[in-house]
Amino acid sequence: MTLYVGTSGWQYRDWRDVLYPADVPMRRWLEEYTRHFATVEINNAFYRLPTRENFEAWRERVPGDFVVAVKASRYLTHIKRLRDPEEPVSRLMSHAQGLGARLGPVLLQLPPTLKADAELLDVCLACFPSRTRVAVEPRHDSWWTPEIREVIQARGAALCWADVESRPVTPLWRTTDWGYVRFHQGRARRWPHYGRQALDTWSHRIADTWSEAEDVYAYFNNDPTGAAVEDAMTFARAAQRAGLGPTRTPRHLAPA
Repeated sequence: MTLYVGTSGWQYRDWRDVLYPADVPMRRWLEEYTRHFATVEINNAFYRLPTRENFEAWRERVPGDFVVAVKASRYLTHIKRLRDPEEPVSRLMSHAQGLGARLGPVLLQLPPTLKADAELLDVCLACFPSRTRVAVEPRHDSWWTPEIREVIQARGAALCWADVESRPVTPLWRTTDWGYVRFHQGRARRWPHYGRQALDTWSHRIADTWSEAEDVYAYFNNDPTGAAVEDAMTFARAAQRAGLGPTRTPRHLAPA
């Protein structure tokens, strides 16, 4: 198994002196990030879809083993609310394909007010190119039905396993031959960090669900104070103990 371990974004000012040494300018933070991680989830694409030229520029700046997951634009998920998805999906993919072979999964994070609609989801997933890995993160409890699971599975998409406060807030459905996990906020004393026991439990959940031949993507979205970086390091060590093969994470934090 390749367990891709990264963070949701890399451009956070409070990561200076955590991941980024003080003498590294912000314009070089992506290159510095790729020294320590082999994957990132671009979540600012949710707020404003980068141009294809932006994606092409990122492709040129990252090493050949680097994988970029892309969070879909809110125009598709929150404004259109999955309706009439053909044009938004086409535009998203025409831009993101500027990443070339560096493009990983696309994440559809649905608004918490959007109730389950199997037909809407099915039509939307059908718009993606056949080889695109799509992860779906619903956030309304009405989605947890056999019908929705069947739609996600039939389209070859992954249900995103989401964690909030060190517990799953989604069912732990395996819907395809790869996985996607997002860590939003832990419960450790230093908010919003995760405790070691929680991350150890997650590593075993993953090891028990997917085989050595399958890929899993895990991203930490608890960016304040550099918690995501520290938790990714701790999680990678837990994954190794569970017999998984995590991608690189920092060995040391930046000197203050």
